[in-house]
Amino acid sequence: MKPQFFIAILFGVSLYWMYLLYAPFLMAILIASLLAISTSNIQDYFEEKFQRKFLAALSSSLLLAILFFAPLGYFLTNLTLTLNSLEPEFFTAIEKHLHMFIEQPPEFLMIFKPYIFDALKDVDINTLTSNVLSMTAKIGAFSAGFLKNAFLVIIFYFFAQYNGTAISGFLKRVVQMSVEETTLLAKELSSVMSVVFYSILVNAMLQGALFGIMISFMGYNGLLFGIMYGFASLIPVIGGILMWLPFAIYEASTGHTSSAVFIGLYSIVIISVIADTFIKPLVIKEINKKLLTDDDAKLNEMIIFFAIIAGLASFGFWGMILGPAITAFFLTILKLFEARTKECETKINS
Repeated sequence: MKPQFFIAILFGVSLYWMYLLYAPFLMAILIASLLAISTSNIQDYFEEKFQRKFLAALSSSLLLAILFFAPLGYFLTNLTLTLNSLEPEFFTAIEKHLHMFIEQPPEFLMIFKPYIFDALKDVDINTLTSNVLSMTAKIGAFSAGFLKNAFLVIIFYFFAQYNGTAISGFLKRVVQMSVEETTLLAKELSSVMSVVFYSILVNAMLQGALFGIMISFMGYNGLLFGIMYGFASLIPVIGGILMWLPFAIYEASTGHTSSAVFIGLYSIVIISVIADTFIKPLVIKEINKKLLTDDDAKLNEMIIFFAIIAGLASFGFWGMILGPAITAFFLTILKLFEARTKECETKINS
């Protein structure tokens, strides 16, 4: 047996056992690596400021935890505690409001009264209570799992930032590609992921702030529900509706018709239409222009936008990171094929 075949077999066996060993952590490692690529400019800034790689990686990790994971952890913790503290009287009050809403809907909803009655007539308080309790258990389990995964992502993110240069240098030496090709691949992926990360962050903060400010003036917890809306806005099409519609229904059922109409109009016109439909692509375009100076490395903002949507639909929450990364990787591979094809054609013609 040739030595290279024996080494290849050993590599395959070791790779298989490495997969079995680290399978539970692969998603966290992948997300941490992509986030490290996305925020490499932040790491460079901290390295220049502190002149120490360890302090720079630590600062980057703390900043990521504060900006990205702390708000979602706050939301999930508060939601779990709130659902666990609900008393039976709360559900009785909801049932009473629903019956009042069916019997005397607001004037502008009178035309829909038969449909509202058919939709709400079978609401049973016991079924509602059991469903909420079941949902509470699921949310609690999801919260615990997410916080555990978030902690792992932060840990792997720190090591990716701290050892990123050494790891990337090693991979460039191992992978059977030219220096130019590996540089292009790394540059394209880093560029697109930076645009995606900052676009997601800015858009979620913008929409969350708009909703949180509005809802706080109506006596609700603006910080909590602003964070909820910011993350809900990542869900295509129905994300915002999941947040503002329950508030509108509740306000209408308690007789505050004008408040319900205001919540609906504000959320649809200001947030969904103006902020999400018009401002969001502009934000991606502006960040794309600010972060990337090389025209060849720029990716159309609409491609990034739809890659985020496709990623969320296919992979859930982490799809907003995975979708653009997969798309950027695929398009970069196509560029490499194109470059090699042109090189072959040049050699043949010469």
